[in-house]
Amino acid sequence: MKIKKLLLSKLVVVLLIAAISSLFFYSRMAEGADLEDSISRIQKAYEGLTDIRGQFVQKSTIKDLGRTDTYKGEFFIKPPMKMKWSYKGNAAQDIIVNNETMLMYKKGEKQAYRTRFDRETYGQIPLALLGGFGKITEEFMITSKGNALILKPKKTLGTVTSILITLSEVGFPVKSFTIYDSRANVVEVKLRDIATNTGIKDSLFDLTVPKGVSIFDQGF
Repeated sequence: MKIKKLLLSKLVVVLLIAAISSLFFYSRMAEGADLEDSISRIQKAYEGLTDIRGQFVQKSTIKDLGRTDTYKGEFFIKPPMKMKWSYKGNAAQDIIVNNETMLMYKKGEKQAYRTRFDRETYGQIPLALLGGFGKITEEFMITSKGNALILKPKKTLGTVTSILITLSEVGFPVKSFTIYDSRANVVEVKLRDIATNTGIKDSLFDLTVPKGVSIFDQGF
């Protein structure tokens, strides 16, 4: 009788282990399917995309300075390489990218800085990443975490080490994204009022500034 009970208890343990293993296996399969669906949703949103515009709130935490700053504004993007971000408030400035040239116009100081734009610049201009999510599988290694995707660059992308994309339930798939860099800084960008294919004109991305503004060239 004792031997039968012992065998029965061992059988129960084996069955429990098998059941847990099966649940884990099918859970991993479901996670894989969800990941593929999320990636597909983002890529489809960028297919046939001629432009995108919207509002943003950017919260930047700089570890070395021990401070967090919040900025608000609107953005305009024409893939692949035309972008503009207009920051409002006390730190009002326009950042414009037109192909390989970037212009940063600080309105309060009546000064502008012109430089080259490339992969090394992405860490300095977080919103620029929004224009590149259409090539998400080419540029990043991707895993999922709940209702979010974790992206790690396949190649050096400035100081960026990873990006966490929070997915929306409806509409444009990217609700927000958080950037982590090698200096332990964190930048969170929340998006709203997003509209696509509205016919943004190329003139919006002209690298011009009002009369009386000083322009300084850097990196040319």
